[in-house]
Amino acid sequence: MEKRLGLYIHIPFCEHKCDYCDFYSITKFDDYVRFTDTLLLQMEDFSEKTKDYVVDTIYIGGGTPTVLPVKRMLELIDGLYRNFNVSENVEFTMEANPATVTKKTLKKYKKAGINRLSFGLQSAVDEELGALSRIHNFDEFVESYNLARNVGFENINIDLMYGIPGQTQRSLGHTLEQVCDLEPNHISLYGLKIEEGTPFFKKKDRLELPDEDTEFEMYKYAVDYLAFRGFWQYEISNFAKDGFKCRHNMKYWTCREYLGLGPAAHSYFMNQRFSYKRSVPMFMDALEYVNSDIDILEENYTVTPEERVDEYIMLRLRLTEGLNVNEFKYNFNKDFSQMFEKELKLYIDNGFMEFKNGHYYFTIKGMYVSNYILSTFLTFDSEMAKNIANGLDK
Repeated sequence: MEKRLGLYIHIPFCEHKCDYCDFYSITKFDDYVRFTDTLLLQMEDFSEKTKDYVVDTIYIGGGTPTVLPVKRMLELIDGLYRNFNVSENVEFTMEANPATVTKKTLKKYKKAGINRLSFGLQSAVDEELGALSRIHNFDEFVESYNLARNVGFENINIDLMYGIPGQTQRSLGHTLEQVCDLEPNHISLYGLKIEEGTPFFKKKDRLELPDEDTEFEMYKYAVDYLAFRGFWQYEISNFAKDGFKCRHNMKYWTCREYLGLGPAAHSYFMNQRFSYKRSVPMFMDALEYVNSDIDILEENYTVTPEERVDEYIMLRLRLTEGLNVNEFKYNFNKDFSQMFEKELKLYIDNGFMEFKNGHYYFTIKGMYVSNYILSTFLTFDSEMAKNIANGLDK
């Protein structure tokens, strides 16, 4: 069977760091040539190791990839095709901030092979965008979205948030209606998390945040409304029109191999999980010098059979189709129902999970508190689980 691989490339630059964001990015940097050259060196390092793989998904994330000068981005894309066996039917996604694209740059991205855009909108309400310290308003987003459609992008995702300071179910409904009217192909909807080390964390006691019950009602309302508008939920935070699931993200959730390039990028490749430290200078110094003794790995370990079981459970239960007990038995020679008989009965009886046609899956109520429920199934430490999840939520 042909081996397939997903590629993730982390571009850690932003014009402005949003107050809620915990992803690695920096705002003061100007040596884009050196950074690009370093990423190209890293591609060359992996070229031989991946020669037996066909790359069928590519995802360029950040940060804000569209902050990188177009010339440098095109060099990176050329490097991807030069160093890897990229499928003719590759799903090639790039994240974009609405304030950092033009018709000219979008045309160049399209011509270079990018065929899926992921716009970070978050809200259609300008006051809520201001609360998140976004650098665009809704009208600017609509202009960028229409430009992307006009130059030929036929697959577009829009990122949204709920639980924003000052947000209500009514304002969330307005956002959902405005976005659905634009007819994107995919919508990602994330609950705001107050992460330690962010400006939001420092002022969390002063933020006008919805309480937990209100936030759950927002999530439930959004799931129902998006279904009404033809966006079918296939994962906790992801909704798609028919035929437009994100193939790259599905690799994460179905335990397929992917390779992450760039500082802070995560990988699951050849039964190894590894990630790089959150430092652009360290990343460049380590790769530029053949005999460098700089260790840029944040983590690097072989997945044990026990961890493999836990990862499978954690990732499969993120999907609305849930975990297939027959597939679990085939893969691990274990009976999932017997392994977790007590926990499964508790969560089914209380409306958090259901079992149907050989699948255990979360209800809407269960999806909202899935992290807590999964912690009762998992045996590896919470930091490892968080690291895996951080590699996924793009």
